[in-house]
Amino acid sequence: MFQARLTRKTFTRAILATALTAMMPLASAFANPVTPYTPSAFKAAQAAGEPVLIAIHADWCSTCKAQTPIIDRLAGDPKFAKLKIFRVDFDGQKPVVKEFGANMQSTLIVFKGATEQGRSVGDTKEASIATLLGKAL
Repeated sequence: MFQARLTRKTFTRAILATALTAMMPLASAFANPVTPYTPSAFKAAQAAGEPVLIAIHADWCSTCKAQTPIIDRLAGDPKFAKLKIFRVDFDGQKPVVKEFGANMQSTLIVFKGATEQGRSVGDTKEASIATLLGKAL
């Protein structure tokens, strides 16, 4: 009888571990999507009082490429479930970049409603990016 319980318990754990492993790639599917910036979407998020991240990004920028998976991981955290993430194209949206007062790509700016809460430039440390995002909550 002890052997049967041990076997059943081991089997149950193996099934659970397999299921969790299979679901890990789906976690990013439920994360907040990063959407291209539009003035109307940004204003709507601000009017709703939502936490917002503006990520000024350039495809050729190695720092931006390093920030992307960090932002994706953090966006999957339930703590940041309501965070709206807008990507501004550094090269293609120069007037928007100027409106935000950004001088460089890899600039991250967080808002709580209409009020800017903080910004960083060139940061690739997950802990400090998480702290920045937390200011928008």
